[in-house]
Amino acid sequence: MSYLIVFVFLFGSMLLYFKIANKYNIIDSPNERSSHTNVTVKGAGIVFWLSGVLYSVLHFPESSFFLLGLSTVCIVSFWDDVSFLSTKVRIVAHFLAMAMIFYGLHTYTMFPWWLIIIAQIFFVGVMNAYNFMDGINGLTGLYSLAVLVSLQYVNEKVISFTDPDFIIYAILACLVFLFFNFRKKAKCFAGDVGSLGIAFWIITLLLQLILATNNIIWILFLAIYGVDSVFTILHRISLKQNIFKPHRLHFYQVLVNEKKYPHLLISTIYAIFQLIICMIIIYFKDKISWVLLSLLILVPLTFIYLLKFKYIKVRNSITEMDD
Repeated sequence: MSYLIVFVFLFGSMLLYFKIANKYNIIDSPNERSSHTNVTVKGAGIVFWLSGVLYSVLHFPESSFFLLGLSTVCIVSFWDDVSFLSTKVRIVAHFLAMAMIFYGLHTYTMFPWWLIIIAQIFFVGVMNAYNFMDGINGLTGLYSLAVLVSLQYVNEKVISFTDPDFIIYAILACLVFLFFNFRKKAKCFAGDVGSLGIAFWIITLLLQLILATNNIIWILFLAIYGVDSVFTILHRISLKQNIFKPHRLHFYQVLVNEKKYPHLLISTIYAIFQLIICMIIIYFKDKISWVLLSLLILVPLTFIYLLKFKYIKVRNSITEMDD
């Protein structure tokens, strides 16, 4: 299908969703832990699910397990956006969706059962970390776009590991979403349906690439999100906080809320740095060991993250403990 037709369909779907969301009050109201100040439509990340459904229908049945997994994640997440679901229900759905994509990629016949379990736990964690990072205008869409463009470059110039349209449809969804979200006053937020939906899509692509190359280094295409998420979780654990509750302790949140940097600037910086890291990985992956390359990327990112503690306010940390 023509990419222009797909783009127009997704754009029109977003406009229709805004009407539905306003009618049924699917909105995000700011609170003391938010990084925004306006009432905004949420759940607009449903555009990623729509794009995934469109791709899967056009490429059935080879994409059937991806569609099942993506739909499981997005339906449960949208339900949570609109109403409320317990953490246990959401996590069970995430593991079920991950099991579907692992089965669809035939990993159960390629690796021992214990390794499959570890891998599924890891990637469910990655998916939820991606969701944790969705907190300021433009970040989810722009960061995802940087990763997807890098994956498309690898697919075209390094090794063909997937159908190019499988990446392009995700890119088109990002562009449509960013049109409404990459603004000083965003018209909409992704919601869990968006951040978890695009996370599942990107994880599927990374799994395909890892299996095609037998190289785990590609997971560092999410290095910046990974460092920010892992160290923020450790920070919150040290403060005896519930890591599943809202907070303002991610580095990007500190930069926006404490240092008052513009949302769009921080989102752009995150995306550009991740794009640079992706290019470094592509260039050096065959020149040095994956262990050394990982250290060369993760160690500097860790030191950058630690700068957060120069800016964070003690009162903010104490407030976040009162969950």
